[in-house]
Amino acid sequence: MPDPAVFTKVTDDDRWQEYDRLAARSYGHPVDDITLLRSHADIRVAVRDGHVVAGGLGLLLPQFFGGAPVPSALLGAGCVAPEERGAHLSIRMISERLRPLRDQGAVISTLWTASSGYARRLGWEAPTQVYSWTVPTDALRRCFTETGFEITHGTNAKVRLLQNDLAAWWNGTWQRPEWWPEWQQGKHPGLATYQFSRPGQEPTGVLSVANEHHPIEGRQVVVHDFWATDQDTGSAMLAFLGRHNSRIPTVVFQRTGLPPAPLLLHRLDHPGSLTARSWHPWMLRILDLRQAVRLRGWPDEVSATLPIEIVTESGETTERFMLRITDGKGDLEPTTHAGRITLTRGQFAVWYAGGYRSTVAAALAGVAAPPLTIARFLAATTEREPWLADHF
Repeated sequence: MPDPAVFTKVTDDDRWQEYDRLAARSYGHPVDDITLLRSHADIRVAVRDGHVVAGGLGLLLPQFFGGAPVPSALLGAGCVAPEERGAHLSIRMISERLRPLRDQGAVISTLWTASSGYARRLGWEAPTQVYSWTVPTDALRRCFTETGFEITHGTNAKVRLLQNDLAAWWNGTWQRPEWWPEWQQGKHPGLATYQFSRPGQEPTGVLSVANEHHPIEGRQVVVHDFWATDQDTGSAMLAFLGRHNSRIPTVVFQRTGLPPAPLLLHRLDHPGSLTARSWHPWMLRILDLRQAVRLRGWPDEVSATLPIEIVTESGETTERFMLRITDGKGDLEPTTHAGRITLTRGQFAVWYAGGYRSTVAAALAGVAAPPLTIARFLAATTEREPWLADHF
């Protein structure tokens, strides 16, 4: 009988290197973030018989929801040795990774995973689908024109403030830390950032791109960051990308590189030239329902008092709450009242992120309530759409 696994925080180079090697063996390739985020992350491993058999890193950072930063446990680079799989070690490993972040104030948790079904069973749910987009540079040059914007290479404090302000327009975006630019340059050494501004005015757009290898076309432009305050700025940024047409056939907006706005669809003369690739989604879990509701931002014009029942996937009631939203504040108090809305914790997470864009979408997902009640419920979170602009 093997010795039980011991879970511990990584504090020395030997354990870190062993975890790094295990991740490369588990994923089939090196995991850059293990090195790039080492000084910023809480790294936990499971050790059995003196060897690291599982591990993962965690970050405590705010994510915007309803315009307010909510403390989040961001989990990345999780792995279990192939020979250890099937013994539920990953469940215990996730619990150990979350514990210190919860102790530091995290009330929600986000991760990217190709194993969405497994993450769903552990309490995470995907608020939205995730795509990367590929468009010919000739189409961008033909359909988008610049309107007198000044384009400056490089970044500065004003650009970082602009990105932080625009991040609050969406549900799920990070409040990026000071070390974010260094991390991105490490992940994408050729990354170049451009700021767009009208003459004599502050920047209204930020675009980060990298020239990367393409197996057939030779090179392609990959967009990693696309932030615009208005349509004109977004059009100028797309026109700038179109100017690469003399040597680059296509522009790729990576899976986090384009917000869910229909500018491309509405302006391309042949939308069929735009292709999409579906990726595994980011997933959200509510660790503390009551605190997550209190810390989130809420629309000032929404006023609601609704009894809610949280149920298991099989429909068994586990918790009852009274949701109150008024004057831009939310509260969730335990109650004995039967719920007018029943939903699982995963469905609650999707609602929290604004993932249900209509009463029909919520009903088809399994949220149980009369249509008018669902409409009132959704009005509290659909002011902003879900978008996570960072992959980790």
